[in-house]
Amino acid sequence: MEPFAPAHGGVVRMYACGLTVYARGHIGNFRTFVALDLLRRTLRHAAGFEMRQIVNFTDVDDKTIRASRAADESLRAYTDRFIAAFHEDADTLGIESAEAYPRATDEENLRAMVDMVAALEARGHAYRSDGSVYFRIATDADYGRLARLDHEGILPGARIDSDQYAKQDARDFVLWKASAPGEPAWDFGVGPGRPGWHIECSAMALRLLGEPPIDIHAGGVDLIFPHHENEISQSEGATGAPFARFWVHVEHLLLDKGDKMSKSEGNILTVSDILERGHRASALRYVLLSTHYRKQLRFTWDSLAQAEEALTRLMDCLARLDGVTATGSHPAIESRAAAAREAFGQMLQSDLNAPGALGVVFELVRDVHAAIDAGEVGAGDAAVLRAAFDYFDSVLGVIALRRAEEDAPPLPVEEIERLIAERRDARRRRDYAAADRIRADLEARGIALEDSAAGTRWKRA
Repeated sequence: MEPFAPAHGGVVRMYACGLTVYARGHIGNFRTFVALDLLRRTLRHAAGFEMRQIVNFTDVDDKTIRASRAADESLRAYTDRFIAAFHEDADTLGIESAEAYPRATDEENLRAMVDMVAALEARGHAYRSDGSVYFRIATDADYGRLARLDHEGILPGARIDSDQYAKQDARDFVLWKASAPGEPAWDFGVGPGRPGWHIECSAMALRLLGEPPIDIHAGGVDLIFPHHENEISQSEGATGAPFARFWVHVEHLLLDKGDKMSKSEGNILTVSDILERGHRASALRYVLLSTHYRKQLRFTWDSLAQAEEALTRLMDCLARLDGVTATGSHPAIESRAAAAREAFGQMLQSDLNAPGALGVVFELVRDVHAAIDAGEVGAGDAAVLRAAFDYFDSVLGVIALRRAEEDAPPLPVEEIERLIAERRDARRRRDYAAADRIRADLEARGIALEDSAAGTRWKRA
C-alpha cells in the first residue's frame, strides 16, 4: 500500500483500455468498466480530485478486420455499431462518462502512432522487415517487469505479427504492419500499413494525457501480458521516461461453472441479455461492485436475486426516512451518520474495498430502522441521514440508478392508462374475470394497481 496523489496539481490523468469493437461488450468486460467507474468516482467524489480519463476503442486489429469482412461492411461502419452499443450499455449501468473516447483509426491518433514508431527507430528500439516495423525486445533490459516474465524464456530474434498472443509468448512485436491485400491501410511516413495493437494505446494515452508518466493506467487482468507489458516498453523506449506511475488491473468474471466469460469461447452474457430476463441494471451494477476488483467474481443468477434484495432493503430505508414527520434532531443520529461517512471513506482508501464500503452502508441501514422504530429520528435527522446516503451513492451509483429505473415504467404510460381504462370498463360491465386478467397482465409486466375511492393508480411492482 502507498498513498496516491496525482503528479501534477489536482488532476488525475488516467488511461483505461476500452473494448476491441468487433462485437458487443459482455458483462465480463463491464465488470472492469464498473470497477474503474468506482475508482473514478472515488477519486472525484471522495478524494476531491479532478479527472482527465481516457477510454479508447480499438477499431482496427485482426479481429475487427475479420469481422467487418464477414459482415460485408466497411471497418468504420462495422465498428461504429459496437461503439454505440458500448455507450448504451455504459449509460444503462450508470457509468460516468470519461473525458475522451478516442478510436485508433482517427487521423490524429494514427499520426501519433507513426511519430512514436519513428522515435523508436531513431533510438534503436525498432527495425524493419518485409515492410513492417517491429519492436526489438532485446533493447529493453527490464522487459517483463509488469508481468514478471522469466527472461530465459524469451526467444531472441523471433517475432510475432498477430494481435493475439499465446500465453507467455514473448517475442518481438509488430509496431506497424505492412498493408495486406484487402486490408485498411494508411501512410503517414513509415510506409503503407496499419498499426499493431499495442502502439495504439501508448500513442493515444500520451497524445491526450501529455508528458509521461501518466498517473494511472488500468484495464482487465488479461491485458497485463502482452498488451500492457508491450505498452511500457514502446512508450519508455520512445520517450526515455517512465510510462505510468500506477497500474490497476481488474480480475475476471467467471460463470457459475468457473469458466471465464469470453467472446472467443462463445459463453457470453450482455447487459441486454440480463435485462431481457427481467433483471434490473441496478442489480447488475451491485453484483459487479460487490466483490473486490482484484478477486475473481463468480456470476450466478442467484447473485442478481440477492442484489435485488439488498437494494430493496436500501430503498425501503430511504422511503422510511422520507416518511419521517416528527420535528427536531438528535445529536446521536448526527454522530452516527458522521461515523458511517468516515468508515465508508476509509474502506475506499484501502485499495477500493467496495465490499467493506457496502457493509458500512448496510450497518447504517440497520441502525436507521432501529432508530425510527424507537421514535428517535426527527426531520432534521432525516436530512442528515439522506445526505450520508447521497454521499455513499456518489461513489456507488446504485441508488440513483434504481431511482431512475423506478421513474421509468417498464412499458409506455399510454399503454398502462389504456389498460386501466379497459379494466374500469370491464368492471362497469361486471366482467370481473376480464378485469382480473388485465390486473394480472400488468403485474406480470411490472406494474401494480391500487384501487381507492378516488380511482385507480399504478406504480412499479
